[in-house]
Parts: sequence; structure tokens; C-alpha cells
Amino acid sequence: MSHHFDHHANPRTLLTPATLKVVDSIARAGHVPMHAMNAAQAKAAYAAAANVLELPVQKLARVEDFTIPARDGYALPARHYAPTHDTLPVLLYLHGGGFTVGNIATHDGLCRRLAHLADCAVVSLDYRLAPEFKFPSAHEDSWDALQWIAHHGAARGLDGTRLAIGGDSAGGTLSAACAIEARDHALPLALQLLFYPGCAGHQNTASHKRFAKGFVLDEANITYFFEQYISHDPYAQ
Repeated sequence: MSHHFDHHANPRTLLTPATLKVVDSIARAGHVPMHAMNAAQAKAAYAAAANVLELPVQKLARVEDFTIPARDGYALPARHYAPTHDTLPVLLYLHGGGFTVGNIATHDGLCRRLAHLADCAVVSLDYRLAPEFKFPSAHEDSWDALQWIAHHGAARGLDGTRLAIGGDSAGGTLSAACAIEARDHALPLALQLLFYPGCAGHQNTASHKRFAKGFVLDEANITYFFEQYISHDPYAQ
């Protein structure tokens, strides 16, 4: 099965009809590709398009903005979602966007649904973005937030003894890295919730080649995001 998948003549046939419809509608929209924009333009374009596929807004008992202190004293914006005012297990959610775009607002609908469906608290984090803040800033912000929730979250009704981490795309990458940090620092995690995380530093796999063009996240956009976030930092080799 994997052999057939790796050599599939037309990767579009691997998509469901619903997914094909989304891919084609995005292509027909003809938006300027993100890699052709500067970082500020890319952030604005991503934010403007964020609600295109959103579900109706899920009402929750608790939706509160607050801040979490980072190691350098910066106040990281965060949003606390919860279906009740009870003390609940908590998911730290890290949004996607190639470490360059995205924020709490772009993932508000998703975090509301996760809190509702899992009957848990969700803390969505606005970690600092590239290119102003390159690697390892986003990782350090995420790890600082996870530790804060574990040690200080009780004051907000967050049960740090029942703690999970998750995210999509770049947020999935950050989540997996934080889970490794948690293991190394004996900070217990209940689970990782990883939506299509980036788990490789180079675009050299068969799937990277197969889906390089025409599947929303084109090769040129991945390269663009890496250049924004990592540049030539020797830390990332």
C-alpha cells in the first residue's frame, strides 16, 4: 500500500471529493501566494481568510483573555476557553501558520470547538512570530507557557496535573518539541494533539515532491516560512 502511495501517478485522486472542492475553490480564488508577500502582508492576508471554513461560533461559559510571562518578562497573550467554571484538565493550543502568520483570533473557532467537544479547558497562545522573532523564540514561548500552566494554572481553574499540548502545522511542530522538553524535565503530559505537524527540517521526502504544487501549502510557501523563521541560525542545523 505504501509503495503504491509513494508512486501514485495523480495525487489528486488521493483526496476526498470534499477536500478536492476546497483545494479547487482556493485555486480559483487566485489570491497572491504568501511567498510573494512580505511578512506583514502575509499576516494580514492569513487573518483575513481565517474564517472562510469556520463552523458557527461555539458558545462557552468561559472565554477570557489573559497573559503568561515569558522568560524575558514579555507578557504572552493567551485566551482561556472552558465549557464550565469548574477546575478542568487543560490543553495548551499552539496555532499554525509557518511560525510567521496566525494568532489567537485565527484559531478562535477551532479552540472553542475543542473545549466544547473534549469538555476541557483550552489555552490558546500568541507565541511571538517570525521574522521579528526567529528560532528558537516560538519554541521558548511555548515551553514557558506550558510550564506556567503546570505550575501556576490552578489560580485560573486549570488543572496542571491533567495537561495536554497540541497544535496544527507549525503549532504541531512546537507541540511535539515541547513534549520532548516535558519528558526531559519530568513534566507529565496526558497527550499530544498534533494536526499535520511539520516533523522534518528538509523538504526531501516523497510526499514533499508529490504535493509540491497545487495542494494549498506549496513548496514555495514552505520554503518561505522556513526562511522567515530559521534563516541561517546554526541552532537549527
